[in-house]
Amino acid sequence: MVYLVKPKMKKLLLWQKTILRINTEIIAIEKAIVSLSSSFAPFHSVENYEKIKAKLELKHKEVIQLEPSRNWAQYIGWAAAILLLVGIGFQYNQLEQTSNQVVNATTEKVKVEQELNQLERKNKESETSLAIVRDTKNTVVALGGQAVAPESSAKVYWNKETQVVYIDAAGMPEPPKGMVYQIWSLKLQPQLTPTSIGLLSDFTANDSKIFAVDKTADAEAFAITLEPAGGSLSPTMEQLYTLGKV
Repeated sequence: MVYLVKPKMKKLLLWQKTILRINTEIIAIEKAIVSLSSSFAPFHSVENYEKIKAKLELKHKEVIQLEPSRNWAQYIGWAAAILLLVGIGFQYNQLEQTSNQVVNATTEKVKVEQELNQLERKNKESETSLAIVRDTKNTVVALGGQAVAPESSAKVYWNKETQVVYIDAAGMPEPPKGMVYQIWSLKLQPQLTPTSIGLLSDFTANDSKIFAVDKTADAEAFAITLEPAGGSLSPTMEQLYTLGKV
């Protein structure tokens, strides 16, 4: 048993010595570090400490203004929104201008069509008038002004073959409101017999003042009287404007 214990005791003593030697080395290293630090560290008195402290406090009192952080993404978003609104406003303005142009063009088109229709109507009236005047088969009867309107005059274009009658009333004054000119075909023998062959309706609207009236076969004279709107069954002799024999 003695022979077995001795090696163990020797190892234990060896470990203890090693641990003591390591501790001694650690302590020596610590002392060396402390000594080295002391040799480099400057000496500061209490007065110097207070001065440094005062400077530090002064620096801490100074407020450094920091620029606020800028959210560029937000600015870009607002700019894009403004541009979008401007673009929408521009497009709306363009659309409104285009709509106005369309309306104006439509109005102008209607106006041009109306003017064209008027020109066509006047052209037809002119052609009709020329055809009536130039027709050698027409008998022209001049109607002279009477006592109630001595300045009045008219012409009758009567085709005895076709019995068609046209009245040229360019020499007649415009009838008063509510009144109308009435055309009479007259038989003089054996007694005066008037027959109404039409009214000169729409006198103002007819620019050529040439009117087609009813046919007549055996007229010996023609007369124009001023009658109430709608005409009369017999001529009002006090309102006899023109009269002419065939």
